[in-house]
Amino acid sequence: MNDFIAARSQMALSLGFHIVFSCIGMVMPFFMAVSHYYWLKTNNIVYKNVTRAWSHGVAIFFATGAVSGTVLSFELGLLWPTFMRHAGPIFGMPFSLEGTAFFIEAIALGFFLYGWDRFNRWFHWFTGVIVGISGLVSGILVVAANAWMNSPSGFDYVNGQYLNIDPIKAMFNDAWFEQALHMCIAAFAATGFAVAGIHALMILKGRHVVFHTKAFKIAVAFAGVAAILQPLSGDISAKDVAKRQPAKLAAMEAHFHTEKTAPLIIGGIPDVKNQKVNYALEIPGLLSFMTYGDFHSEVKGLDSIAPENQPPVPIVHYAFQIMVGAGMLMMLISLMYFFAVWRRRHWRNSRWLLQLFAAITPLGFIAVEAGWTVTEVGRQPWILQGIMRTADAVTPMPGIIYSFYLFTGVYVSLAFIVTFMLYRQIKMVGKLYDIPASMQPGDPAPGSLPIMR
Repeated sequence: MNDFIAARSQMALSLGFHIVFSCIGMVMPFFMAVSHYYWLKTNNIVYKNVTRAWSHGVAIFFATGAVSGTVLSFELGLLWPTFMRHAGPIFGMPFSLEGTAFFIEAIALGFFLYGWDRFNRWFHWFTGVIVGISGLVSGILVVAANAWMNSPSGFDYVNGQYLNIDPIKAMFNDAWFEQALHMCIAAFAATGFAVAGIHALMILKGRHVVFHTKAFKIAVAFAGVAAILQPLSGDISAKDVAKRQPAKLAAMEAHFHTEKTAPLIIGGIPDVKNQKVNYALEIPGLLSFMTYGDFHSEVKGLDSIAPENQPPVPIVHYAFQIMVGAGMLMMLISLMYFFAVWRRRHWRNSRWLLQLFAAITPLGFIAVEAGWTVTEVGRQPWILQGIMRTADAVTPMPGIIYSFYLFTGVYVSLAFIVTFMLYRQIKMVGKLYDIPASMQPGDPAPGSLPIMR
């Protein structure tokens, strides 16, 4: 592994872990705020217990997200100094504002964790809401910085110089809204399905059934709405990519030849050498329609892009197919769940429905990782679209391979530690929150409980 590959691999590894921590940190406070609101309105102690349990999870992911995010900030300077020397003054503003939002989030979380039975009940709830809002703003600001890499703006590039810098225009670039919308909805869907799946598994095992049922209902509501909205935001993002990054769209769709009435390709194995896709399902004209609203519009293929400027098609295509497939499956399951709430109420008490949610627990985060791969790998060979190549931005530093191995060990260890802490938290639910015996194992079987009432 050479230094260039090692630097990119280390950054990919760090981002791959951090995006999971940050998604959960952005979304879980809203789950927590909803359960807290139910506690304040109903005085049902179960909702208080759910809120306190989730607040501990929020604290865990806040800490891990802070650590992984700090590592990323150092890696930007260590691994990509050429890029940061030019780009730092241009897109530094969203990172600075993200630090402010993080500071507010930390203060609000401290108030929330400390404030049980100490503050006014509604003020205490409000601090939890601030945790969620500030975390969401932090995520949007970071995505805005990444969107700038896909849609550079806020400067004039003249003879290799970055002139007339406008940080505000750089932050609110042409891609920031589409990417931020898509990422935020993805975070809600991924976290919602993961949380719902864990609680569904606990219900199936008969552990603290009432507690986990309340938690499941809140999580699945967020997950379902987000999953249904996600294809709409995906369509907006795809249209934007077609306009600004035709090479990325062509790689996503494995669309090798520029043509009118371009077919939508589902699945398949790209054959880059022969410029075709084997074993794919093709729907004539649908790619043209989805991209430009006209079945006969011309869609640029990879043949219109210089070979040295083409992304690695197989990686981008497979990642895109995984993202879309996972997203569509989550949408269908969400529609089925809401149909059960509306018309098939007996489904909500069935073991098969809980087993389905338990089975797809990681699906949302698989989609997030695949989508992030599409965003980053699909931009290659550019680190700054059309202006700076990734190969020109990396550190020509010997020994970077050892840094990659070190950080791999750190992140894998961190993942195991977080998993253990969450597992321990779930196992100790009864002891931590003094749940009455009627909510302990030995309750009636889940299929006989009024789970969704």
